[in-house]
Amino acid sequence: MTTTTIPARSAALDRIRAAAAASLASGAGWPDVLAGLLGDIDATWQESAEVCSDIAWQARATGTSALLAVRAEQITDPVADPVIARAHRHLYLVGLRYDFRCPSIEALFELMPPEVVGRLDVYSRALWAFALLGQSRTDGFEMMDRVLVDAGDHPKVLQVLLHRLWLGHRLPGREERMLGLLDRPPFADRTDPVALFREAAALRGLGNYRKALDVIDRALDLLPPGDPAVHADFVRERSLITAADDWARLARPCRAEAR
Repeated sequence: MTTTTIPARSAALDRIRAAAAASLASGAGWPDVLAGLLGDIDATWQESAEVCSDIAWQARATGTSALLAVRAEQITDPVADPVIARAHRHLYLVGLRYDFRCPSIEALFELMPPEVVGRLDVYSRALWAFALLGQSRTDGFEMMDRVLVDAGDHPKVLQVLLHRLWLGHRLPGREERMLGLLDRPPFADRTDPVALFREAAALRGLGNYRKALDVIDRALDLLPPGDPAVHADFVRERSLITAADDWARLARPCRAEAR
């Protein structure tokens, strides 16, 4: 894609977002509307990932999740238009991701015919890795590493992987891998509050409570207003950091006395 076409594509995606949001507000059928619009512009996997993940989040918040409107058969069976099929797949899998339904995601991939699995885009494969990592499966690391080779530091892909590393508490080296992802260019300016939230959790897991507290306070300061549920998650993480720090301080004299 040449630089002269980038503004036009951005404008087209903005129009698709607006149309999808209007369809979402009007009732059922919005996934088909969105998938059709992405098909009309022959959207790339990156464009599909950007739009589908954002609209799927809005749909979940309004009680109209893609899981209520898209059938599993639309995900597992090959169809004529690969762009529309990919959009339906993104919407359905992201809906499962937002509900933390990792076994269901893995089961869908296992039902896909080999010809569909062989043509999976990078974002879909990231969601597959998400399902494995979310079950604390170390084979998810191998898939994650393959995805990272092809992802080109795409922010939506990195966010998917960060999200599941954050939840995969029994994964060895989880915190170090999270911090490695957070050092990549999309997060380098440290202005993404959700990325900072993940960073604070990783630092807490490594016992670096002072830095974790600084990071979560910055994340709270950067949060946009109007989302009390997300704010509550951030405050909960801050409480976990301070509690872990207090516990560590109390444990030090006990360890010294035991020597």
